[in-house]
Amino acid sequence: MPATVLVFSATADYRHDSIPAGAAALAELAASLGLSARHTEDPDDLRPDVLDGCAAVVFLSPSGDVLHEDARDALRAYVTGGGGFLGVHAATCAEYGWPYYGELLGARFDGHPEIQRAEVTVLDRAHPATAHLPERWAWTDEWYDFRAGPAGRGVHVLASVDEGSYEGGTMGADHPLVWCHESGSGRVLYTALGHLAAAYADPDFRAHLRGALLWCARLGETG
Repeated sequence: MPATVLVFSATADYRHDSIPAGAAALAELAASLGLSARHTEDPDDLRPDVLDGCAAVVFLSPSGDVLHEDARDALRAYVTGGGGFLGVHAATCAEYGWPYYGELLGARFDGHPEIQRAEVTVLDRAHPATAHLPERWAWTDEWYDFRAGPAGRGVHVLASVDEGSYEGGTMGADHPLVWCHESGSGRVLYTALGHLAAAYADPDFRAHLRGALLWCARLGETG
């Protein structure tokens, strides 16, 4: 059984200073699930012989066009062939020149207001990524707006943000933050949360990421 979580965080545009904290947290969370973790910023590591050993691939706030064609082909084959893919925060700010990637994530970043506290509405409290959260969760983050959101793309929205609870949102009443879907035989989950380094030490956010990994990698499932 694949036993590695590959964390990829290459940046060609804006670079989040939370990446080291995120990579460290994901390594700890992978270990708690009985998996190893490998952090890379080298697109050459997205190749079949590496991906074949991966329980999940995590794109941790990459930005810009950072993959060459061989890496793109390998990632697409991995996901459609049954692999797990988790996109975190700025994952929607990467690979604008690759249409498949936009379909994989389900949305493209548009902008955000200043960092502030807001109310997250948890829509699915049975999914492993959100089961531990209350129906209304107060959280401080950088609240992404999406210019091409996931509506109508067959995704399952796990959580949204209440735009009435903060200033500067542009999407209105339907403002998804966390969603999942299947791509080919693979599983994909995206969370817009995770801008701040401090988030990766927060128990609720860590449980959110752990549950996302659990689901993407199909851990503990039978049949």
